[in-house]
Amino acid sequence: MLQLISLISAWAIPVMITFIPLYAYTRKVPVYESFVEGAKDGFSTAIGIIPHLVGMMVAISVFRASGALDFIMGFIAPMLHGFGVPAEVLPLGLLRPLTGTGSLAYTTELIRVHGPDSLIGMIASTIQGSTDTTLYVLTVYFGAVGIRNGRYALKVGLFSDAVGFVAAIVICMLVFG
Repeated sequence: MLQLISLISAWAIPVMITFIPLYAYTRKVPVYESFVEGAKDGFSTAIGIIPHLVGMMVAISVFRASGALDFIMGFIAPMLHGFGVPAEVLPLGLLRPLTGTGSLAYTTELIRVHGPDSLIGMIASTIQGSTDTTLYVLTVYFGAVGIRNGRYALKVGLFSDAVGFVAAIVICMLVFG
């Protein structure tokens, strides 16, 4: 079974990259022209979201440099310790909704220090895969399409991040702890 999954994983993307243009060609779709038109649209979208992206990056930098992240960690860490949750994973839960690159760097550091097979490494990896960069998604995608009022999406996104964070810890502690 593992060999079958590995085989599918190795061939899925090359097959799709080959199949989609061939299918479009058989349907008389101008493949290259469609690609170029899509690339033009993507470029204009990228230009449109740059101000939103810069604003978000500045806000994240201020949040981290001001010591707010350390303050929040100092407040929440004793509560997690009471449940046997390693305090090292807490910054990841706070960083992940803010920045994908920052949370990936922190996850990499946790795995380097504690090892990929440690409980902390497993929890960090699971958190990384079960939560999203909510503020990035809202900033970039909502900014790209001009949505100005995303308060419900923000609430639902942050709630789902919290649920993913807690579920990742609980499942990892049950399975690996």
